[in-house]
Amino acid sequence: MKTLITAALAACAFTAVAAAQNVGASPSYGTYNLSSGFMPDPQSVSVTAGGSINAANAISGQCAGMIANAPDVRLNWSGGQFTVLVTANVDTTLVINGADGRWYCNDDFDGLDPRVVLSGSGQYDIWVGTYGGGYADTILSVTEY
Repeated sequence: MKTLITAALAACAFTAVAAAQNVGASPSYGTYNLSSGFMPDPQSVSVTAGGSINAANAISGQCAGMIANAPDVRLNWSGGQFTVLVTANVDTTLVINGADGRWYCNDDFDGLDPRVVLSGSGQYDIWVGTYGGGYADTILSVTEY
C-alpha cells in the first residue's frame, strides 16, 4: 500500500522541462493574489480551456490534454494548503507549474473535472486543457475547503 501511494504521488508531481509552456508569459485570464483566509471562498474565473499544445508531449508524458502556450491564470498564493479545480461540461485537465518549480497535473478527479491540492506560498501558473481537443468554456476555482 505504501508503495502504491508513493507511486501515485510521484505520478502527480514531478520536475520536468516543459519546452512548449511559457511560464514567463502573461496569463490570458489574469493574475490573482490570494492569501490564506480569503473571502469569498471559492474565488472563480471563467476560462476558455484548450489550445494547440499536447501537454503529454510538452511535459514528459505525465500530463494530459490540449493546452495553450501561455498560462491561463497566474496565482500568487500566500498561505498553506489550497485546491485548484475546474468545472465544465466537457472532459478537462489541469496543468500547474508550482511555486517549487514542479509540474502538477490531473484529469478526471471528480467525474471529468480535474482537481489539484497544493501547498506553499509563491507563484502558480495554471493551464486548463481539454482532453479531446478543441475549446470549452470552464470555471477555474481556488478554494481552501
